[in-house]
Amino acid sequence: VQLQASGGGLVQAGGSLRLSCVTSESISSANMMGWYRQAPGKQRELVAIISNLRSTDYTDSVKGRFTISKDDVKNTVYLQMNSLKPEDTGLYYCYWFRRGAASWGQGTQVTVSS
Repeated sequence: VQLQASGGGLVQAGGSLRLSCVTSESISSANMMGWYRQAPGKQRELVAIISNLRSTDYTDSVKGRFTISKDDVKNTVYLQMNSLKPEDTGLYYCYWFRRGAASWGQGTQVTVSS
């Protein structure tokens, strides 16, 4: 599967961005999709995930600020990010998981200035 992420950019603290990830295969066939991020000098961390039944989970630091959703018709997963903080800065990767196999997109950069 190919994953194409977009929507990153430079935003001031308190601002919003919406990330999109378009897949080359039917999104409804994935067991799980989500977003990870990696800040400079840090390990990649899970940000948000959504199951094929639309159950969601978030890392504690983004709960109440970020929302993950998906559109099965458009084969797209979204990450709405509000009230952004400088510590949200990083390269955001789209993630696909199906039948024990994981795939990653190329990443989209999010930079939050203080």
